[in-house]
Amino acid sequence: MNANQIINMIVRMVMRRFIGAGVNKGIDMATKRGAKDPKNMTPEERMQAQQGKEAAKKMKQTAKMGRKIGRF
Repeated sequence: MNANQIINMIVRMVMRRFIGAGVNKGIDMATKRGAKDPKNMTPEERMQAQQGKEAAKKMKQTAKMGRKIGRF
């Protein structure tokens, strides 16, 4: 392996982490849009917020799986 290949490998690893973190941050921001303080929520709002968190978790897992598949 020459130096250029090693540098490219390291750059790819770092970029993969930054892109993954950016995708996760974007999903979190999209699901928290208009969020209230949990103390001031009605039971229906709490249930809806919980469903949003679950949906965000599934979206993150799907995005992670898509990134893994994209490596091949």
